[in-house]
Amino acid sequence: MTNSTLLTVTVLGTGTSSGVPLPCCNCRVCTSNDPRDKRLRSSVLLTITDNAGNLPAHNILIDTSPDLRQQALTHNIDNIDAVIYTHTHADHIFGIDDLRGFNFQRSGHIPIYCDFLSASELERMFPYIFSPATPAEGAPPPELEMNIIDREQTFSCCGLKVTPIPLIHGKLPVLGYRIGGFAYLTDCSEIPETSYTLLQGLDVLIIDGLRDRAHNTHFTQKQAVQVINRLLPKQAWLTHMSHEIMHAEANIRVAAIAKVPTELAYDGLKFTLELHR
Repeated sequence: MTNSTLLTVTVLGTGTSSGVPLPCCNCRVCTSNDPRDKRLRSSVLLTITDNAGNLPAHNILIDTSPDLRQQALTHNIDNIDAVIYTHTHADHIFGIDDLRGFNFQRSGHIPIYCDFLSASELERMFPYIFSPATPAEGAPPPELEMNIIDREQTFSCCGLKVTPIPLIHGKLPVLGYRIGGFAYLTDCSEIPETSYTLLQGLDVLIIDGLRDRAHNTHFTQKQAVQVINRLLPKQAWLTHMSHEIMHAEANIRVAAIAKVPTELAYDGLKFTLELHR
């Protein structure tokens, strides 16, 4: 029998831009002893193998959070084959320099994938990486190969078909991504109707669920569950959470209103899906 392709998702961080605990805060979540209430900035690692676990595996990172170094050490990540960006807010890109260590390991450029808006912002914010006319001083910059994707076209990354999912984050157009039966929708406050058609038949959905109070650029947890109840994936997880969310208590609340198994994600969550060709 031919080995099938497996996608293992490792959730590296589930926190909002400040992370949890928040510095200088003594609230009950920031001082909680539950490890699920400790949240690094949001990111996931996608690892591709076959069902025999054959190596070399391909590792694809979605976003380079400011906690990338700590996340890589915690999860023994020893190779990054590609990075896919959702958008260019600081909590999703400011770990970009930590890709240098992976350059040393692979002795070559790491391809990155993003839309034109994100590419323009990355080039503006990090000219020492992307502009040959801007010489770097001190340590060498990460060696990255820019690949600009069409927001409405599936693209190939490490042999996977990746479908961009256009989203709205406040007023900013951003992207989520779907690979097979898995979709990752961080940082969103609205899903365009056309994007719902790209999210049918999911096995696992990870979606933004910042807090219970309304926010102008993020779904509340109730709003996230409303999206989940419309899409009806087999399993759903909430991410990008603030220090207003106590994991154990919120798990009970979201489960009570969700039509499918729904929980809060946590740093270190890992699951594997089979990708059907």
